[in-house]
Amino acid sequence: MYEIIVVGGGHAGCEASLASARKGHKTLLITGNIKNIADMPCNPSIGGSAKGIVVREIDALGGEMGKNADKSLLQIKMLNSAKGPAVQALRAQADKITYPKEMLKTLKSTPNLEIREAMVEDLIVTDGVIGGVCLADGEKITSKAVILTTGTYLKADILVGDTRTRQGPHGEKPSNFLSDKLKEYGFNVIRLKTGTPQRIDRSSIDFSKTKVEEGDQTYHTFSFDMVPQYEIDKQVPCHLIYTTEETKKIILDNLNKSSMYGGLSDIKGVGPRYCPSIEDKMVRFKDKEKHQLFLEPESLYYDDIYVQGFSTSMPKDIQDKMVHSLPGLEHAKILKYAYAIEYDAIDSRQLKQSLETKVIENLYTAGQINGTSGYEEAACQGLMAGINASLKLEGKEPLILKRNEAYIGVLIDDLVTKGIIDPYRLLTSRAEYRLLLRSDNADMRLTDYGYKIGLISEDRYARFKEKMEQIKELEETLKNNKITPTEETNKYLETIPTTPLKDGITLYDFLKRPEITFEHVKHFISLNYSDVVLEQILINTKYEGYIVKANKEALKMVDLDNKKIPDDIDYDKIHNLASEAKQKLKQIRPTSIGQAIRISGVNPADISLIMVYLKKEYFYESK
Repeated sequence: MYEIIVVGGGHAGCEASLASARKGHKTLLITGNIKNIADMPCNPSIGGSAKGIVVREIDALGGEMGKNADKSLLQIKMLNSAKGPAVQALRAQADKITYPKEMLKTLKSTPNLEIREAMVEDLIVTDGVIGGVCLADGEKITSKAVILTTGTYLKADILVGDTRTRQGPHGEKPSNFLSDKLKEYGFNVIRLKTGTPQRIDRSSIDFSKTKVEEGDQTYHTFSFDMVPQYEIDKQVPCHLIYTTEETKKIILDNLNKSSMYGGLSDIKGVGPRYCPSIEDKMVRFKDKEKHQLFLEPESLYYDDIYVQGFSTSMPKDIQDKMVHSLPGLEHAKILKYAYAIEYDAIDSRQLKQSLETKVIENLYTAGQINGTSGYEEAACQGLMAGINASLKLEGKEPLILKRNEAYIGVLIDDLVTKGIIDPYRLLTSRAEYRLLLRSDNADMRLTDYGYKIGLISEDRYARFKEKMEQIKELEETLKNNKITPTEETNKYLETIPTTPLKDGITLYDFLKRPEITFEHVKHFISLNYSDVVLEQILINTKYEGYIVKANKEALKMVDLDNKKIPDDIDYDKIHNLASEAKQKLKQIRPTSIGQAIRISGVNPADISLIMVYLKKEYFYESK
């Protein structure tokens, strides 16, 4: 008997199984093909806008994705480095061979964790409680908790032109029965769709017609606990190109041959709004002359080039014409054709904030089965499901991250409160308090949680505490040291240039000036601190007013989230509650007033009625 069984070996499954095993629980990871563990069937990258911050949050909690990306990157850069810190995020090209190889090595060396190749076709459920899984060969394996991380494999169909093929991303056998069983147990199963572009032979591309995109000339790591594993001058470049008028004409003239636009009439899956196919782009943005595409290397071990932004479900002969219409790809050799994939997922509103399902006790789900897209979104859910399944077995409260604490908290709250229509992708615009949820401070926000639940080691936590002490020490030093308006000082200030002093000013307030950096501060005082400590103080001083305001607003939300709604509340007994609000509230069963406010269709008048009812029936103290 195992304590926790994880079904699926993708990014969610890896994080879930590592978290539960590292917390001391006997864990079994079941995957259809061990060769596909931690596979990247689509984009060969880790991170990106908002996503890169999630990878750092995973690392701060004790997850593996950041460390693994650092071991396998081909190129890395900080996105939006010219903009404010709230939108900056790391993005790396990861080696498609090295990344899964390193992750498998980590999994195999982790105590309490076993890996098995098999196909799960059913669950063992007794009186609404999970008891294990049933394999395709009839074998039953028992456990106290199960985490489903099935990715795009539930009734997966590959779509190209007018053909539909029941198979997974690499031609593997999909899971044909599990989603039907989930329906029988009471889950609402929905159909979603995503896609991937062509892979091109590097030697057939004329790179002289492209714009080179190099990695940063500054060292970066996703993990707060890793040193750079790469040589800065040996990063592999990407290349930028644009679609042409010919590309547009080929697509629009053959639109009816695309699976999505007439090639297949029985498609039910909804595609990703924020990662559309090239057909969708051409239709939705007809007035746009061109669309940018990136040619991205997949590995040092083979020559496949990924055409980011060119996913399609066109027939292969049309794909040939489309690719050959692109600059530099006139004679390109297509190694793998693009395709769309349609698959089953569950209604994420049937989940608790811990990612335990409301339908079956001790059953957790994470990743694309919950309606998300992206490796990073999957990995963070897997980590949280692994943590919370473990905590429940230990008789402890789940770890629920708030929207002002982590993008992970934003993602999960959006899933369980709002649900999804199309595959969910994290964006900085989804976070109300993104100035608080920065890439640079992910460890400051979440390391204490990681340490408390047992995924951050004593040594790492000691290093983190030392960093925090240094930040505090430097802040006090800057606040306790003044510069005065002497002739020598003002002459120096004019050289910067910045406004001369009329009165004394602390170095802390001096640093608040937009044009002032630590190089200027060092003119007045000797400082011996790491770049990460200096960066933290610089952001805190420059954005102090905005950060204080954001924290005040966040506290209001936290206060509403702390106003709990009893599990046994009967919304039918609340007089004058709008029928739409009543329907949504009964379906989602929010755990707090804060969560109830975020439900679409529940308005302020409904919240007021709930508050009055709670105060009357449950002696609720309204603050």
